[in-house]
Amino acid sequence: MSEDRVSITITDGIADVRMTRADKRNALDGAMFSALAAAGERLKTEPGVRVAVLSGEGSSFCAGLDFATMGALAGGGERPAGENPGTLQPSGITHLGQQVAWAWQEVPVPVIAAVHGHALGGGIQIALGADIRIVHPDTQLSVREVHWGLVPDMTGTLMLSQVVRADVAKELVFTARVFDGREAAELGIATRLSETPYEDAMALAREIAGRSPDAVRAAKALMNGLFNQGAAEQFAAERKYIGSLIGRPNQMEAVMAGFEKRAPNFTDAN
Repeated sequence: MSEDRVSITITDGIADVRMTRADKRNALDGAMFSALAAAGERLKTEPGVRVAVLSGEGSSFCAGLDFATMGALAGGGERPAGENPGTLQPSGITHLGQQVAWAWQEVPVPVIAAVHGHALGGGIQIALGADIRIVHPDTQLSVREVHWGLVPDMTGTLMLSQVVRADVAKELVFTARVFDGREAAELGIATRLSETPYEDAMALAREIAGRSPDAVRAAKALMNGLFNQGAAEQFAAERKYIGSLIGRPNQMEAVMAGFEKRAPNFTDAN
């Protein structure tokens, strides 16, 4: 695991997992993808862990895909190494981009996301992968992919559908609009609001860590068995559709228009 991207500190049964690329608002590059997946893999078997808190250092939780990678997509380039939709992770149902969000569901103990600053695109999908989200009211969130001519492909289609109504999920995805933490709480995306999300996440973690670890693990397994049915099929569909979009003229135009701050000129499908 790359220490310049993700750190893990374990104290009194609480795994404090932090994205540490603060100078880039914890944006996702190849190293960050790999480090997040490795962190999740470690916590699956780490002895003595009863709960995990996932946060981002600096001004933001995670601002989404790194601009350098996004720029490559404008030229029809590939996504970060290892994130090829055809390269499945050990789970057998995700590629690397999906695994950085899905890993928190596979971790057998509760995962609490402390969200502040920005949670855009991949950032909101990582937060959705946690079991609980404590969000600052001023956080800027967006299911941003359609803005860049893409679709959510980091397990977000499944996880978003679990916390909001179908029409709300579609509106957020279709428009790619930015909304704040207050609206996230109203919609059900934020479990609760907090002016100090990291501190409150740690307080909640201490409360959970004080419960029977056997019961808490069993409870997460039971609820995930109910909520996450059909995950493999949905993630395969995400990979199919993202693969059909990357490098196509309309997708490249969306990125170029975004970078050039102009209205896009799209071609309608036949």
